[in-house]
Amino acid sequence: MYLPEKFERKMQDILGDEYQEYVDCYEAPRYYGLRVNTKKISVEDFVRICPFEIRPIPWIENGFYYDGAQISPAKHPYYAAGLYYLQEPSAMTPANRLPVEPGDRVLDVCAAPGGKATELAARLKGKGVLVANDISSSRAKGLLKNIEMFGIGNVLVLSEEPGRLVEYFRGYFDKILIDAPCSGEGMFRKDKKMVKAWEEHGPEFFSKLQRSIITQAAEMLRPGGMLLYSTCTFDGLENEGTIGYLLEQYPEFTIEGIRPYEGFCAGMPGLWKKDIPDLKKTVRIFPHKMKGEGHYIALLRKNGEHEMMSGGSKKRPKKLAEELEAFLAQVDWEKAGIDFKREQLEFHGERVYYMPEDLPDMAGIRFLRTGLLMGELKKNRFEPSQALAMCLNMDAYGDCISLPVDDDRVVRYLKGETLDVEDVTGMKKKGWHLFCVDGYPLGWGKLASGTLKNKYLPGWRWQS
Repeated sequence: MYLPEKFERKMQDILGDEYQEYVDCYEAPRYYGLRVNTKKISVEDFVRICPFEIRPIPWIENGFYYDGAQISPAKHPYYAAGLYYLQEPSAMTPANRLPVEPGDRVLDVCAAPGGKATELAARLKGKGVLVANDISSSRAKGLLKNIEMFGIGNVLVLSEEPGRLVEYFRGYFDKILIDAPCSGEGMFRKDKKMVKAWEEHGPEFFSKLQRSIITQAAEMLRPGGMLLYSTCTFDGLENEGTIGYLLEQYPEFTIEGIRPYEGFCAGMPGLWKKDIPDLKKTVRIFPHKMKGEGHYIALLRKNGEHEMMSGGSKKRPKKLAEELEAFLAQVDWEKAGIDFKREQLEFHGERVYYMPEDLPDMAGIRFLRTGLLMGELKKNRFEPSQALAMCLNMDAYGDCISLPVDDDRVVRYLKGETLDVEDVTGMKKKGWHLFCVDGYPLGWGKLASGTLKNKYLPGWRWQS
């Protein structure tokens, strides 16, 4: 494989005697991974029902390898049900090593397409809030789909410059993840186009951007909070250099140890101009050491006294349309994992949203989604949303139709077809039904006389 001469020289300096082993690994095939959505299914249950061969990723509790040359997991109904996310194995590490707890306020600064954000949200278990931001509005649309497919409701999806977020969220977050834009040296084997991109915009270009992002994020982290910085590159300027720069600007930050794995390599303080021994606590992932590509990870704590910040003012519950009231009464919110409070409902035109608690005033921010889109009120008729369907489960909503994965009606539903379901519903039932595969929701349908009118979101439908 072609590698730029300048890059080769740098890697020889970094790796020394290991350089040839590193170069040789480029001749091996890349690794494919999937990560189980523990918000919807346990790892044990997923292993039991998984329709294709998988092998555990040893440093990721809910991560597995699969043979990407032989199978296409994205073309399976379980993927449409949000039971797993397809992600390169080493890229699973940042979100896995940021110690997120239920109830945390979490920011993913550069979140698209959602690999890290979906894992962070799953670990919140429906409590607290995830703010998932990406400056690219087109990429943020893909992020939104992945978040909604995963069944995440306690979320804000934004598309803003990180610096602008400081105005609204100064000192607000408990945990922040920055998977920073970088020169992509760790992705050369996975995507050979990255080599050309590196020659056009190398480490010097990206390091300036990374320093800007990490110092802006520092302002949004509360004292006592934790920040995880990661890249998919090997360059010292982008990695240890960025952390060193942060510590110069914000001496209240300290480097924390990262839960170890035998394949992790220590950070290299010598790649930064000043002697900071704690940079050894950061982690480098090399493809010749682990079955994955390349990553750098640093975990930091912001020291100081933490003062609880309140969000916006409390709202009074509004009187609801009769049909909306009736629909909400059908849902067992406790079984859905949602601590439902009527005062957290918001109305924007015809749309009904369920908002996370204690948010600051965010007027003027560019949103793609605020909270969980519950559905739409059209002439007082309530139509539940695709996002709500993915947030629920069979125990939480009484009127469900669940078919086994090998029933051809499952794929037909995903293609948007009207279905005959009289054999499982009879002729008497009618109204909104949650359509599921093996008990896991895919979307809504409206039932009448044994026929299910398909309400699967048109933009998500499978193409023949």
